[in-house]
Amino acid sequence: MKTATIPALRVDPALRQAAEDVLQAGETLSSFVEQSVRANIERRRQQQAFIARGLMARDEARENGDYLAASDVLQELDDMLADAERKAAR
Repeated sequence: MKTATIPALRVDPALRQAAEDVLQAGETLSSFVEQSVRANIERRRQQQAFIARGLMARDEARENGDYLAASDVLQELDDMLADAERKAAR
């Protein structure tokens, strides 16, 4: 398969230096940039999927009239946190 290129990117010298400063042993700036682009693509795909699930849940709740009171949800979260803190203290 043929490879493609990503457009050249002009950046402030301080940004380039910061990127070079965090390179790991054997890592090139090009590989760092490629990995960063891949990670951001995945993050944005995850965001899109999260939003889609949220919108679908909203639509289902509207159809069913199945809503939870915010106070009930917050109380359940408080209870879960208290349980986790008790377990961690043991």
